[in-house]
Amino acid sequence: MARTIYDKPTRALLKDMLKDMGLKPGQVFTRTRTIEWFAQHYPKLQATSIRAHLVQASTNDKSRLHHPSTNTTDDLLFKVGSGQYRLYEPGKDPAPIHEFVEGDVAREEEIAADVEEADDGEAPPGSSEFLLERDLQRYLAENLECIEMGLKLYDVDEVRGLEFDAGGGRRIDILATDAAGSLVVLELKVSKGYDRVVGQLLRYVNWVRQNLAEPGQRVRGMIVCRTMTEDLRLACADIKNIELFEYTLSVSVQKIPALELRGT
Repeated sequence: MARTIYDKPTRALLKDMLKDMGLKPGQVFTRTRTIEWFAQHYPKLQATSIRAHLVQASTNDKSRLHHPSTNTTDDLLFKVGSGQYRLYEPGKDPAPIHEFVEGDVAREEEIAADVEEADDGEAPPGSSEFLLERDLQRYLAENLECIEMGLKLYDVDEVRGLEFDAGGGRRIDILATDAAGSLVVLELKVSKGYDRVVGQLLRYVNWVRQNLAEPGQRVRGMIVCRTMTEDLRLACADIKNIELFEYTLSVSVQKIPALELRGT
């Protein structure tokens, strides 16, 4: 269950803010104004969480699908521009985005982007690797303790660490916490891990340290891939708080004896 900082979850506090602002249909407000309102009334909430809830509440923002808990009660806003919102108007605005429909352009673009990550875009028969990166991501998000005991998906104030918003349109594959309370950034590659991934991971680790971590809270990084290149191992050899992992898949098939039927 998500940990909340105040008596109400942020999605409820967002509704209080909209009521307090007294917005009229068509009236536009900004993300900055929202963050300032929360800083005044609920200063313990981080700007990262507030931005995530604005995305979740925006009916026309497909990134809201990265928040599994999104439902019709979150259909509050309509995004009119970068960092600009107004109240959602049922019957006038397009229907809220609640799920991808197979064949949608957005869905096809997501699949294409995932396949691009693989060396050849297709896992051969009998392959020991995931076909798409999102499959690896979802599996690990639900089984983080297979990497390290005590590792759990980040879940604070209804903001989960799957596809975690890291600003500028960037998303962390998995953000987790360990048994000691440290924040852990996981960067995933479905096939080979090359040395260029180090820069990406370090950027995310430092972003989390700057925007999310509490004073003195440790931030670690992990790279998980099917095969680790020697270039990547060399690049990470002297970097503290960065660990490398290779995953393996194992599938066994056992023939089941035919059922013996009675009679003719």
